[in-house]
Amino acid sequence: MNIFVLKEINDNRIPLSSEIIKSYISLKSDVLIQKDAGFNSFQSDEDFIKAGGKISDLNELVNSEITLCVDMPDEVIISKLKNESVLIGILKPVQNKNLISLINDKKITSFSLEYLPRTTRAQIMDVLSSQANIAGYKAVLMAANHLPSYFPMLTTAAGSIPPSKVLIIGAGVAGLQAIATARRLGAVVEVFDTRSAVEEEVKSLGAKFIKVEGAKEDKEAGGYAIAQSEDFLKKQTEMIHNHSLKSDVIITTAQIPNQNAPLLIFKDTVNQMKKGSVIIDLAASTGGNCELTINNETVNHNGVTIIGNSNLASLLPKDSSKLLAKNYFNFVKLFLNDGLINLNFDDEIISASCITHNGQILKNL
Repeated sequence: MNIFVLKEINDNRIPLSSEIIKSYISLKSDVLIQKDAGFNSFQSDEDFIKAGGKISDLNELVNSEITLCVDMPDEVIISKLKNESVLIGILKPVQNKNLISLINDKKITSFSLEYLPRTTRAQIMDVLSSQANIAGYKAVLMAANHLPSYFPMLTTAAGSIPPSKVLIIGAGVAGLQAIATARRLGAVVEVFDTRSAVEEEVKSLGAKFIKVEGAKEDKEAGGYAIAQSEDFLKKQTEMIHNHSLKSDVIITTAQIPNQNAPLLIFKDTVNQMKKGSVIIDLAASTGGNCELTINNETVNHNGVTIIGNSNLASLLPKDSSKLLAKNYFNFVKLFLNDGLINLNFDDEIISASCITHNGQILKNL
C-alpha cells in the first residue's frame, strides 16, 4: 500500500510530519513524499527519510492507492492519479466543480475534510478547528502589526495611552483564540455572535459579549451560525455599526456552511470608522463579512486597512502542518488496516466527507 503526499503549489503547509510517518508504517503502508514537499513547512527530505519515508516524484502517483494533499490538485496532477484510488484533502468542491468532475471520471474516491461532521468522535480529524485556532491567533498579531497604536494601556511620565478596542465577530474556534490572544496583548475586547451558547466562553476569556435579542439558533448546525430573520438582521447591522465606530481592530470570522459569508460590515460603516483602524476578514474566501473585502488582498479605504485572508494558518506552516498531519492520519486509520482499504459508508464520518465514489458525485455542488 502506497500513500503519496503531494507538494503544495499555493500553500505552505503539508499534511504530514516526520513524527506521523511511523504511524502510517504501522498500518503496513509505505509513505512516498514528493521531493521538497516539506520545504515551506521547514521539514526536509532528510527528516522524512530518517523517519522511514521515501522521497519520490509524480510518476509514482499511478502506483499509489492513497494521495494526500492540502488544496485541490490541478488538472496535470489529477491526470496522473491512479484510477479508483483515494484522494484526501481540503478540496473545496463547490469552488472546484470542474476538477471534481475530472476526479470522478477516474472513479477516484475523494474525501474533503472540511465536510467532516462536528461531532466529538470527529474532533481528532477536524481540520477546520485545528487550522482556525491558528488563524485566530495570527489574525490578532497581523492586526497589531498594522495598527498604528499600542494594544495594551501604556502609562509613562509623558502621559497615558488607552488600550486598543478590539471587536471580534464570531466566537467559533478562530474567534475564541482571537479573544484570548487580544486579551493577552492587553486590548479591551468585545464579541458578537448569534449563538447564546458561546456567551459563557467569551466572558471566561475576559471579553464582553454583545447580544442582539431574537436570534434563531439550531443545535443541529454543528456549532455554526445559521441564517437569520430580516428583523434580526436590521438590529444586528445597527449594533455592529455602532460598535465598529468605537473599535480600533475588527476581526470577522462569521460563516454559514455551504453559503456565502454573511455581510456584516458595510461601506458606510467603514467610511465612518477611525482612521488607522484595521479589519481582518477571515471569511474572505466565501465573500467576506465586510463589503469592501477583496480575497487575498489588503485594501486601504478612507484610512482603514482591510485584510482579506482566509488562509492565515498557511503563514504558520510548521505547527499547522503538524496538526494537519495528525488530523489526516486519524481519518485514514478509520478505513486502512493491514495495508488494506475498507470503506464503511455506514460510518457518518466517511459518508459525510466523501465527495466522489465509484463514478458518482455524492454531494449537491
